[in-house]
Amino acid sequence: MTAAVTHTTAAPAASGHPAETAASGRRAEAADSSPVQPDSFIPGAATVLRPGMQSTVQDWPGRVGYWHVGVPPSGPMDDLSFRLGNRALGNPEGAAGLECTLGGPALRFDAPTRVCITGAPVPVTVNGQPVRQWRSIRVPAGGVLDIGAVRGPGMRSYLLVAGGIQAPEYLGSRATFTLGKFGGPRGRALAAGDVLTFGAPTGRGSAGVPGDEQPVLTRRWELAVTEGPHGAPEFFTRADIDAIVGTDYEVHFNSDRTGVRLIGPKPQWARLDGGEAGLHPSNIHDTAYSVGALDFTGDTPILLGPDGPSLGGFVCPVTVVAADRWKLGQLTPGDTVRFVPVRADRAASLHAIGPGRRADWPMVLSGGGDGDDGVLARRESEDGTAITYRRAGNDGVLIEYGEMTLDLGLRARVHALHEHLLERAEPGITELTPGIRSLQVRTDPDRLPTAALLDLLGEAQAVLPAAEELVVSSRTVHMPLSWDDPATREAITRYMHGVRADAPWCPWNIEFIRRMNGLASVDEVFDTVFAAEYLVLGLGDVYLGAPVATPTDPRHRLVTTKYNPARTWTPENAVGIGGAYLCVYGMEGPGGYQFVGRTTQVWNHASSGIGEEPWLLRFFDRIRWYPVSAAELLDLRADFAAGRGALRTEAGEFRLADHRAFLDENADSIADFRARQAEAFAAERESWRAAGEFAETKETTT
Repeated sequence: MTAAVTHTTAAPAASGHPAETAASGRRAEAADSSPVQPDSFIPGAATVLRPGMQSTVQDWPGRVGYWHVGVPPSGPMDDLSFRLGNRALGNPEGAAGLECTLGGPALRFDAPTRVCITGAPVPVTVNGQPVRQWRSIRVPAGGVLDIGAVRGPGMRSYLLVAGGIQAPEYLGSRATFTLGKFGGPRGRALAAGDVLTFGAPTGRGSAGVPGDEQPVLTRRWELAVTEGPHGAPEFFTRADIDAIVGTDYEVHFNSDRTGVRLIGPKPQWARLDGGEAGLHPSNIHDTAYSVGALDFTGDTPILLGPDGPSLGGFVCPVTVVAADRWKLGQLTPGDTVRFVPVRADRAASLHAIGPGRRADWPMVLSGGGDGDDGVLARRESEDGTAITYRRAGNDGVLIEYGEMTLDLGLRARVHALHEHLLERAEPGITELTPGIRSLQVRTDPDRLPTAALLDLLGEAQAVLPAAEELVVSSRTVHMPLSWDDPATREAITRYMHGVRADAPWCPWNIEFIRRMNGLASVDEVFDTVFAAEYLVLGLGDVYLGAPVATPTDPRHRLVTTKYNPARTWTPENAVGIGGAYLCVYGMEGPGGYQFVGRTTQVWNHASSGIGEEPWLLRFFDRIRWYPVSAAELLDLRADFAAGRGALRTEAGEFRLADHRAFLDENADSIADFRARQAEAFAAERESWRAAGEFAETKETTT
């Protein structure tokens, strides 16, 4: 992918503007903030003289529609400041601009250009002369715009340009996702020497953003949240929930666009563990996340950001409403955060960008929340399977089937509902993301209110085929696996040096897997993994087409728990096990699954995203591993990166009826395996308790 360097041709500037140079001290008309007709501009380009600390091209609402394959929306963390700046310039609210973290760039413009700098307070100069934020400013031809360091409060400033930045689109957006290496200039932050080109202005600008519309930045934040999806008494105690909404959390320094880590009280938890999902009570069967969800990764609370993961196995007790998520972009280490429960139907509209979204409305309109623990409704299917509808922010619903157990019949129900809603193509639905036993439906609540969505889902459930009838295309994909790969060993070493050295799964994850499953040797771990046929139940765990898969034969399901706290670094395409699931990491990033090795790429970075899917695997594919050495894997990875790699695949089908017949035929040996596994699991849990690994938990089950 290349940066946008093509210069846009335009008509000469209208007469009346004198020729201008970049000579220091010449303000010319740089600070002119009067409204300007679109034809007063010459669309041009700017050269990056200094990139700033982390300056990225973003657009709004970002890369929508790919959550189900692990592609986050990205876009500006503070959408409010971003959209207000675009509106002041006469741009569409979503036109691409720059997000500048902590410190901004210096750019030289080759033609007169209108700009607006919004967001956190920063010193801004044009040719060395100070200019104001939140105003429409004219930079002369040859002029240098310099955005300095954020003075606070706040974390991010925004540079919007009349006509917008013309970077190439990838999967329908120009937004930069640096972890995925796409969007913006070459999928990365700005670098010195980059050239940004601009489109032709499309509308009449204004003098700037009125003061009563500018967001209020502070050091103590109130975030409007809705209850759910995972509340009391199923996951958290009542005291936990009271602490979550009654505590001033502190923003941790280890925060970024993937998530804002918080410092706060450790939950007591309403259950002892996550069962098949993992040893810690925060563990659940993988489900889709919401941007703005308060995610407890173990005992650590993290507010998930616009570059966060789409799928994961941790509980989220509250979710920031869509209209308040802009604040996540301005949370700064050391700031305090208070969660204010609000009625979902009273939340401001995300489409509105006026005074109602400044900063202080949560306390005024709180009403104490909905008081329903995030559960919108409970129903039953025709055969008596429980269906729970959970609130996932004011713009989403999480539909869960059955009890908290790994049952491919539940995934079949999710698949049937997913396919039905895809075929229906309801305009108010923006994303559909399946999990292990759940389907997340994201909506535009102004077009499809939650009550109407629940009615629609009830109608859909009434016409879905029986799960027993599920027959889906199911390829067998043969993938190489470098067992106990050096890259995964390095990740464990980094974790021990930088996060915690006393974790029960260190220094060797494979030994920990052996111990938790009651196996006699690590060779048995090896034999079990390579004998298994892993059925892909979800994609995007974590990111970029990364599969979450489980063996079709329960006797191959090795159960582990996830890192607590999570790793800060995982090598691309590491293979790990968490709960009863196996994951291939689509890219470098954080993670929590226990490593067994590394494989080839599951995301084709060479794909343009136009006309060909960059993700390798599909729902219900079956993965079979074959062993390779670390050196052989490096050669295979080089071939894949060069577009020469190919995996052997075989066509086939997955029939739920056949799978259930297999379970019945092998019921006794499956029960024996699970009994031995449960005994080892319980012994490990008791050793953790004795070592103080857990917080005190309520000694009851739900």
